[in-house]
Amino acid sequence: MQNFLSLYTLKDIEKIISRRKGETRFGERIQLPNEGQDLEEQLNESEARYVLFGIPEDIGITGNYGRKGARHAWQATLSQLLNTQHNTENKAKKVLLLGQLDFSEEMKLLDTAGTSGNDRIKKARELTALIDTEVTDLVCKIVRAGKKPVVIGGGHNNCYGIMKGCALALGQPVNCINIDAHTDLRKPEGRHSGNGFSYAWREGLLQRYFIFGLHKNYTPKNIFRKFLKTEENIKYLSFEELLLAPESSFEYHMEQAHQFVRKAPYGIEIDCDAIKNVPSSAATPTGFTPEQVRKLVYSWKNHKNALYLHICEAAPHPENEEETRLTGKLISYLITDFIRK
Repeated sequence: MQNFLSLYTLKDIEKIISRRKGETRFGERIQLPNEGQDLEEQLNESEARYVLFGIPEDIGITGNYGRKGARHAWQATLSQLLNTQHNTENKAKKVLLLGQLDFSEEMKLLDTAGTSGNDRIKKARELTALIDTEVTDLVCKIVRAGKKPVVIGGGHNNCYGIMKGCALALGQPVNCINIDAHTDLRKPEGRHSGNGFSYAWREGLLQRYFIFGLHKNYTPKNIFRKFLKTEENIKYLSFEELLLAPESSFEYHMEQAHQFVRKAPYGIEIDCDAIKNVPSSAATPTGFTPEQVRKLVYSWKNHKNALYLHICEAAPHPENEEETRLTGKLISYLITDFIRK
């Protein structure tokens, strides 16, 4: 059986860290896996509270007719995160940097197979199902060890594997709060980035689901009818409602969303499509500011039932140095907000 998990060593991250005399970088204190030791054994032994790993892929996005590029978000994030400061407020020792799930060969196959149209979409969806299996297995091991997964990169298809891994580890369905312009409740037509929550809902993995900042312009009528108007365990707040509300009510809506999910273990999902002017598979000129999203993360993670953080769909162009740097820096801020007391 192929092993898609690529564990990082000190040698892998040394070349990323820019050292400066008198300062300690995050990457100099972050925990790393032990080569040769059983993964589950070291997850159980590690004193880290959070386990960070990347999924540099955009196969699920391709399967949803989306714009590629999410494969580049993980490396952009790593370059920035490892060079932030390790200090009393940013404690890198709380984090085990596991590595990445490597689907580069599968992306190459999809990019060069010569398939087009429906055949390419079908292949992308088959490969997304493969990714699901790997994500589920890894997240299950992390959660069983009592750790909180922090998952970066790739399409929103990976929410399904994360929720399934959590549900299997805990022996119960999970709740989720999703900062997103879209519901990702499209029909179960084969796995892709637009139906991760549909599959999780159908399979009983997802108990309560709140979409925070839904864009009405990009929500199909059938989803409003089938889910948003009929299912009492699925709620949403549209971005348009927030626009019309007084500025002071942002905290009220933030708390209402949290109350809906917090009685059971819940994940925090961030689709970068919801953040204004962030390069992503469906970038938007109107959306949340980075400061608003940081505030949401900082508020929602301060609860015993906060289970994981998943940041997806960012798609910086690798040849645009500033875009890559700023995207990585934003995601790094969100990670450190999640792990900070």
